[in-house]
Amino acid sequence: MARRRKKKKRRGEEASKEPPYPTNEGEVLCGIVKLLGGEYVIVKCQDGEERMARIPGRMRRRVWMREGDIVLVSVWDFNPKRGDILYRYLRNEIQKLIDKGYLSPEFIEALSELI
Repeated sequence: MARRRKKKKRRGEEASKEPPYPTNEGEVLCGIVKLLGGEYVIVKCQDGEERMARIPGRMRRRVWMREGDIVLVSVWDFNPKRGDILYRYLRNEIQKLIDKGYLSPEFIEALSELI
């Protein structure tokens, strides 16, 4: 009797979805500057702030973060120096952000200098 294999998701299927944009107040596009270990990273945000962000449990072992990745961060109301990572953008999604005007190419260049 033959065993059935699980179907793997392909990146092309995921790429066809529209990425989330920073629409709510308190959501900021940021770039990862340093991985601190555990569930924390240091991010440089578009508003000029440098924050400590937390990777939530639903993303911790499923979405791998690297220095230089562009992420969507929800800033905490009670402590604006910290926040939670909501989404990590893929390369083609970063190009969509640049085309729609949410992200500037200068921000990406400045982020690459920090790393």
